[in-house]
Amino acid sequence: MNLVVLAADVDSVALKNVAKLTETREIQQITPRSFRLLGARPHEGLVTVCAEGGLDHVWLPEGRRLSDFGLFVTDMDSTLINIECIDEIADMQGLKREVAAITEAAMQGEIDFRESLTRRVALLAGLDERALAEVFDHRLQLNPGAERLLQGLQRAGIRSMLVSGGFTYFTERLKQRLGFDYAYANELEVIDGKLTGKVIGDVVDGEAKANHLVRMRDELGLKPEQVIAAGDGANDIPMLRAAGFGVAFHAKPVLRDVAHCCLDHSGLDGILDLFGNDVG
Repeated sequence: MNLVVLAADVDSVALKNVAKLTETREIQQITPRSFRLLGARPHEGLVTVCAEGGLDHVWLPEGRRLSDFGLFVTDMDSTLINIECIDEIADMQGLKREVAAITEAAMQGEIDFRESLTRRVALLAGLDERALAEVFDHRLQLNPGAERLLQGLQRAGIRSMLVSGGFTYFTERLKQRLGFDYAYANELEVIDGKLTGKVIGDVVDGEAKANHLVRMRDELGLKPEQVIAAGDGANDIPMLRAAGFGVAFHAKPVLRDVAHCCLDHSGLDGILDLFGNDVG
């Protein structure tokens, strides 16, 4: 196994501290944002030293390449984008604090996602559907590295899927904007231009996310180890467990515990920098 260290801006002193701690014999640059520490040995202080130096780290099998993968699956809210869309929609009703508290409890795994979604969507009843456009156009931003990540995946021939416990209004627009191959989410019911406080069809929860991943993986003829999944909260646990390589992006502790890699100091494109072959 090789130790890979990365960050949006790698501090050379911090990198050398990690190398010394792990008795690294050679530091090999992968990209401007990532380095492979050859011969590194595990050390109980590694997590602390990396955190103090603003570095992310992961142990990867020798020779692991981006071309080893065939499917990338990602969550939307607070992973691909910088907001929880439902919280911002609720702000139009003057209910952001109440809805955000339910969202946070669900992300931490403290309450069931289906229950949380039902409670939150019900509070949106009567809101003009134009509020969705307001959120998309003026509040939603991509998280750092999102565009570079999708471009790199496309160059590598890796299929991409956006799967969210959020809403199709946002996933479909992001699919078109970024070039995702597939997108799945919950559909808000709208009647006479107003949200009814209900969703249409089956709820996309954590298990549904994992099911979409497995179904697409099988359709593409891929093995579990050929799938990368990224998320940030409890609702992403089943999806990361179903993937060969799970990435916790600026994530809640409950998800970090099941991830292969935690990115706290890198953008989403840190996923490319881990592997480094022709990522641009």
